[in-house]
Amino acid sequence: MAATPAPPTAPPKPTWDPRKADPPFPWLRPTIRIRLTLLYGGMFLIAGILLLSIIYLLAAQALHDGGGGQSFQVTGTNIDISSQTCPQLDSATTNGQLNDMLKQCNAVQRQHALDDLLSRSLGALLGLAIIAFAFGYAMAGRVLSPLGRITRTARAVAGSDLSRRIELDGPDDELKELADTFDDMLERLQRAFTAQQRFVGNASHELRTPLAINRTLLEVHLSDPGAPVELQQLGKTLLATNERSEQLVEGLLLLARSDNQIVERKPVDLAEVATQAIDQVHGEAEAKGVVIRGERRQAVVQGNGVLLERIALNLVQNAVRYNVPEDGWVEVTTDVQHGQAVLVVSNTGPVVPAYEIDNLFEPFRRLRTERTGSDKGVGLGLSIVRSVARAHGGHIYAQPREGGGLVMRVTLPI
Repeated sequence: MAATPAPPTAPPKPTWDPRKADPPFPWLRPTIRIRLTLLYGGMFLIAGILLLSIIYLLAAQALHDGGGGQSFQVTGTNIDISSQTCPQLDSATTNGQLNDMLKQCNAVQRQHALDDLLSRSLGALLGLAIIAFAFGYAMAGRVLSPLGRITRTARAVAGSDLSRRIELDGPDDELKELADTFDDMLERLQRAFTAQQRFVGNASHELRTPLAINRTLLEVHLSDPGAPVELQQLGKTLLATNERSEQLVEGLLLLARSDNQIVERKPVDLAEVATQAIDQVHGEAEAKGVVIRGERRQAVVQGNGVLLERIALNLVQNAVRYNVPEDGWVEVTTDVQHGQAVLVVSNTGPVVPAYEIDNLFEPFRRLRTERTGSDKGVGLGLSIVRSVARAHGGHIYAQPREGGGLVMRVTLPI
């Protein structure tokens, strides 16, 4: 008896994370403000060190020139001299010894004066350096505040809000020129996206009417019991093709609608949305022998209920349709993690290479094929899911599962 071949092993999981990891110490990030602060403060510190060195050298030269030779000598006898800073004067027995000790005392006192000048100057320099760095940081923040405004606007635009503008006021400098150029670019982008969405919407609406007429005519001819068998078979084929075209039009309409920012938001429970999607796919799952399981906890988000239900429905439908022939399962879970609502759909299925993940979200693309050509869908399911998630400020991540299949993870802000 031949041995049963082992199932293919899944490729290694991708090590990249679509989200950019937060640095462990964000305040150490080398921003322009920090670099300008270090530049200005460092220049002041270097200038202060040079100035202190010059003052020190000049003071040392002045003390040396003024006290290089002793301006007095002891020549008489029976002179009693004492000093607290030079106690060794009491031990002098001759005038020569006393004069030598006085020279040494003058040299020691000059060195003490220079050391005291250096220590006080270093203290003053340290205080001024702190003030200079603080002042440089404040001034750099004031100068770079327009860049922060540009960055915030760019982030809002990245969240699919093309209506935002910088509208920077102030002097006509390089930063204002950059902001005005960015506003002009956003204006052109918004017009282009609006025109594209309008075209898709109008084209889809115009295609609905002839498709509906074709479906009605085909259904009428198919209802005729006296029609030939060949004509009935052709009618069924044309009706299936027409239904596929209608699905494509509906998908295009939904894709164009989901690319817009969601204006009217209402509380929607992802657990309820996922349950409704499972109920709609339950019959198809039973026919394919796929078991749907998973724990769905309450996860309320602010959004459009119809579009959010389409996210769950598309993911569950794909998980059921692209599954293994026997003993397949789909796991649907909802939960709240790290302040975000999470919908996870996992399934058994064919092995998916990690490099094919990005292609799955492209319109009309399917795994290992350039264009869709099967009866499993029109190739817009995951594209719609990604667009709806982005319109709600969320993200979707796909990851190959060990043993085959995928893990789809949708995160939405609460």
